[in-house]
Amino acid sequence: MSAHGFELPGMERPAPVKIGGPIGAAEKMLGIINKGIMFASSLALIAASLILSYSVVVRYYFKAPTYWQDEAAVFLLVGATFLTAAHVQAKRGHVGIDAIVGFLSASVNRLRLLLVDMASLAFCSFFSWKSWTLFHEAWADGQVTSSTWAPPLWIPYSIMAIGMSLLCLQIALQILLSFKEGVRQ
Repeated sequence: MSAHGFELPGMERPAPVKIGGPIGAAEKMLGIINKGIMFASSLALIAASLILSYSVVVRYYFKAPTYWQDEAAVFLLVGATFLTAAHVQAKRGHVGIDAIVGFLSASVNRLRLLLVDMASLAFCSFFSWKSWTLFHEAWADGQVTSSTWAPPLWIPYSIMAIGMSLLCLQIALQILLSFKEGVRQ
């Protein structure tokens, strides 16, 4: 297992090396942020399940409709999903297809991983930028959802934007670390 939380067949990684300087500080800070977000996201998942369970009980036993529970649960689930993306990336836990990994040498696998990270950073950067523009529009125009409850749309858009920005930072950090590791080898 490498310092970055992943190990692929055919990819022998050097022993973890403590990274210093700004890259090491960024890695440490992002790790602290990710741990806090994971805790908050765990609470959000519990809250979403409690809200939906409450809704079922209230509708079944008391025949009382709840008009806010679906959106509240979706907001919590969106937050948990997007905000934890950077932590999952740090562990290399996103879904990947590793059918060819075992056939490639360690150096080719490192290059493959770097190219995938660069493509992912490009896509996530666009997604992040678009999320920030949606957040700004929702905030400036006072947009709300079309439900009776009508919560402001800037809430989910801001969560998406922050989550995607953190994911971009994590991927950029991993790219920098792969270059730094390449220099050491």
